[in-house]
Amino acid sequence: MRELLLAGRRRVRDVWLADDAEPGTALGEILELAAEARVRLRTVPSSTLRAEARTEAPQGVLAHADPVPEVELDELLAGQPQRGVAPFLVVLDGITDPQNLGAIIRSAVGAGATGAVLPRHRAAHVTPTVAKAAAGGIEHLPMAVVGGLPASLLAAKAAGLWLVGLDGAGPTNVFDLELADQPVALVLGSEGRGLGRLVAQRCDVLASIPLRGAIASLNVASAAAVACFEVARRRSR
Repeated sequence: MRELLLAGRRRVRDVWLADDAEPGTALGEILELAAEARVRLRTVPSSTLRAEARTEAPQGVLAHADPVPEVELDELLAGQPQRGVAPFLVVLDGITDPQNLGAIIRSAVGAGATGAVLPRHRAAHVTPTVAKAAAGGIEHLPMAVVGGLPASLLAAKAAGLWLVGLDGAGPTNVFDLELADQPVALVLGSEGRGLGRLVAQRCDVLASIPLRGAIASLNVASAAAVACFEVARRRSR
């Protein structure tokens, strides 16, 4: 909620506060931001707020806001030239678990990604569960929803981005990605099948994360965090 009010990317219609909400620093800041933005505040019974909330443990406060705006793919492929920032995208090939999607968005924002690309069909999109897992990240990461991922990857390649597919069997070590400081898109596969065949074929590099312990693979959200921050490390040099 704090990030929603701070980012100011979408209209907030009102904020509901449970009548038994415990005061604290975070809640006080939310109320101050709502007042500054002239957002209407309503105090309601906690049972009413829980019934209205579409997540578990709404923590005594919720907001009604416009949907998260989508951007065009071409906008993401351009990066942020006014700031001298080359594109750093995360491309999600059929992530279906809302918790995973939220965690990936959170990591992408923390690592400085400039956008995310999601397929329109057979994939999770932004929901209250995703928003909560992203911890405000949905307010800061521009997202494009596309009809066909393979075609979008071709467009990204034509725009000068390197496409790095994360694959447990990939021959390139993710920590040896010399191209990570260039315009790049990290392509992440779904929880079960991984990268689709056509999507994998479109990638310039298939990279894997070396694992040293007894666990044979990482959850896609954990793998995304490792790869995103490796790109961030190289881009900061």
